[in-house]
Amino acid sequence: MRALATIDRAALAHNLGRVRALAPGRAVYAAVKADGYGHGAATVANALAGADGFAVSSLDEALQLRWSGIAQPIMTLSQPLDAQVCACAAEHDIRPVVFDRTHLDALAGYAGPDLSVWVKLDTGMHRLGFAAPDAGAIDARLKELRHVKRLGWLTHLGCADDPDSPMTERQLATFAAGTGRLGGQRSIANSAGVLAWPAAHADVIRPGIMLYGSSPMAGATAADYDLRPAMHLSAPIISRRRVAAGEPIGYGATWRAPEDMEVGVIGIGYGDGYPRHAPSGTPVLVRGRRAAVVGRVSMDMITIDLRAVPEAEVGERVTLWGPGLPADEVAAAAGTIAYELFCRLTPRVAFEVV
Repeated sequence: MRALATIDRAALAHNLGRVRALAPGRAVYAAVKADGYGHGAATVANALAGADGFAVSSLDEALQLRWSGIAQPIMTLSQPLDAQVCACAAEHDIRPVVFDRTHLDALAGYAGPDLSVWVKLDTGMHRLGFAAPDAGAIDARLKELRHVKRLGWLTHLGCADDPDSPMTERQLATFAAGTGRLGGQRSIANSAGVLAWPAAHADVIRPGIMLYGSSPMAGATAADYDLRPAMHLSAPIISRRRVAAGEPIGYGATWRAPEDMEVGVIGIGYGDGYPRHAPSGTPVLVRGRRAAVVGRVSMDMITIDLRAVPEAEVGERVTLWGPGLPADEVAAAAGTIAYELFCRLTPRVAFEVV
């Protein structure tokens, strides 16, 4: 077996416990979009059976959870609405987020079973949602629709990962002014909001990346919040060789051996989803000790410096990220974020659940 992603259900459950400890009394809608951030949506949802609901991107993602036996409420965050989508969502107790005028038109023509919806307000991120001052008019329009039940109001925080940014406080104020005394629940906080902005906890929180054991906060690690990595990505050493001082490694000869040394070839590459742009120096773990990528990442292989682990043998597995090597650290070395590392794994990677 080459690349293997091991998903730790106990870590997922532990991280949900941390969410509840940080935001006591709030309903938790766990974000499991993008196939559970690359961990497997059904696997994650079952491991997070204690969540009050789930948040996904689309109707298709929601239906996959239903077909997997998930019974909790499911919110779709960015699903366009038409008559067919509304009917299917109502049939399966899926709760769309209404964020566009075309959605209001679709709901006005809907006459099927009762459909529960959330309404999204744009409080400054300017991506999706109605202008916050229009909330009252939207509420009045929805109240005229016999078959539509508005559950509440939500927004999304654009800079919650930066505790020093004034944008979050502006967004919270805009949201409060827009919703005023309107009925329904409020949902604001993503993972960063859960961790750093208690005022954003409201009624329903929507944590994502923290459930998978990564930190959304600039300058803070997952360990700072007692979050455990839910994915361990590993691959075997498929060859090792001695390279003479000055000799190049890999495509483009971008790295040369500083001395006579042992290098290991690992059976993973960008064809498996390992980031091609990970530079020389990106860390890996061999026998629990740090080693580093050297040379360019290939489609099927990476090469690592074995000077710190000279006893490493062909066949043993190397940790690309997971316990002992946070995905956040690997992502930082590669100039990206852990979300992307998780989501870009390809079908060539084998998965096991423990």
